[in-house]
Amino acid sequence: MSQTPEAVAVGTSSAGLTAVQHRGRPFRVKFRGSVLTLIRLPNRREVRGKLHQLSTSGGLMHLEKPLDENLEVELIFHLGETIIREKAEIMFAMWATQGWLQPFHFVDLPEASRNALETSLRSFVQRPQEPAS
Repeated sequence: MSQTPEAVAVGTSSAGLTAVQHRGRPFRVKFRGSVLTLIRLPNRREVRGKLHQLSTSGGLMHLEKPLDENLEVELIFHLGETIIREKAEIMFAMWATQGWLQPFHFVDLPEASRNALETSLRSFVQRPQEPAS
């Protein structure tokens, strides 16, 4: 018997974004770099990145250079009409063909922010398709 959770297809938007939810896992959206992020380091320096994947528990960013593991940062990005500005802990980076994929998870995300993030993620995927011009 397999212990791999079953995937539940949620949908695809006009921008080619996909959303997947496994039973027991938070809803997540794959942005493939279409959402820019600003990472504020503890020394107040700033690093720019692109969101590759995001859920209410954390996500995956594409960065030019990897950040140190267990580093606590402030993560800032726009998602639709919502500005997300929360603390996140950096996890071990993985090399990608152009740069690094840097996983992170949110630290002490307030319930109100978690709900706003989930609502924004779901509305981002459920946007109506724009006609081609």
